[in-house]
This record gives sequence, C-alpha cells and structure tokens, in this order.
Amino acid sequence: MKAFRNILLAGLVLMPFAVSAQAADLAPDEAAASEAMGLYLRGDAGMSFLNWSGGSDDMGFVAGGGIGYRYNDNMRTDLTVDWAGKYDIGAGANLSTTTVLGNLYYDWKNDSAFTPYVGAGMGYGWVNRDIGSDRSGLAVGLAAGVAVDLTSKIAVDVGYRLRDTMISGSNPLEHQVTAGIRFSF
Repeated sequence: MKAFRNILLAGLVLMPFAVSAQAADLAPDEAAASEAMGLYLRGDAGMSFLNWSGGSDDMGFVAGGGIGYRYNDNMRTDLTVDWAGKYDIGAGANLSTTTVLGNLYYDWKNDSAFTPYVGAGMGYGWVNRDIGSDRSGLAVGLAAGVAVDLTSKIAVDVGYRLRDTMISGSNPLEHQVTAGIRFSF
C-alpha cells in the first residue's frame, strides 16, 4: 500500500513538468480571459487513509463540496467542507473528521484538456470519536491533481489531498484520493 501511495504522490508531483509550456509573449484573447474568470461549484468523493498515532490506522470514505472563484487561467480559490470517516481506530471505536478550509490553487493551463494543479489551504477541523471526547482545532491541507475539461463550463477533477487537523494529543493525518466535478458559471 505504501508503494502505491508513493508512486501516486511522485506522479502527481512530476505531472506539471510533463505539460507543454506556453509561449510567454502570447497575449490572451479577451474573450478567453473573461471566460477564465468567475464562480464555480465543486463536489468530490473518494477514499481517505487515516495515519494516526492515537489509534489504529484505517481507510474510510471522504466526501465534500465547495464554492470558489477563478481569477484567471492560473489562480483560483475556494471554500470547501469535507467529511471523512467511519475510521475503525480500535477498541470498538470509530473516528470521523470534518474540515472547513479556504484554499488557493495554481493551475498549469496549457493547450490540452488536462490542467495540472497544486494547492494549499487553512481553516478549522473537528475530530469526532465514538469513545472519548471530541476535539477541534486548526486544519491545514495540501492538494495536487489534474482537471480534465469536458466542456468550457464542466471539468472532472482527480487528485490527492493531505489533511492535518491539529488537536490536543495525536493529530489525525489523512491522505485522500478523490474524484470530483467542477461547474463554472
């Protein structure tokens, strides 16, 4: 499992370098520039892998959504809410996490339908346990992936996210592989 995860991470990190570069002196078309800007909605689902020193590591489901704004071909930001859980942490207990993050992304726009990206976010997170007290604290995240344009307004997004919720005691660190869709307006 670790080998698969490392290969996936290496592929996502190296993906931007495989994309053809655009000429720096080309001026963008005004219509294309205005189309690149605007609001979008997103929804994601996938698998989350809990790495936690406070109990057993486990795998669970992750789902989330958000609203964002694209500033230009390369920069966008969004506010997301994600839930992951039903992690079996041992002793008959389950754990789930919820995060609300403000994220900033850099997209490597190119002449293909594939747009690699990287991102980082910060916000707040909640850790809920069946046994013991619930905790909350600062949450941070990193993201990398690729979006595939289906139309000028709809893109499928496949990516990796790292989420860390900083609580008193052991922090639940989550590795998430997700697929989702973005609707631009």
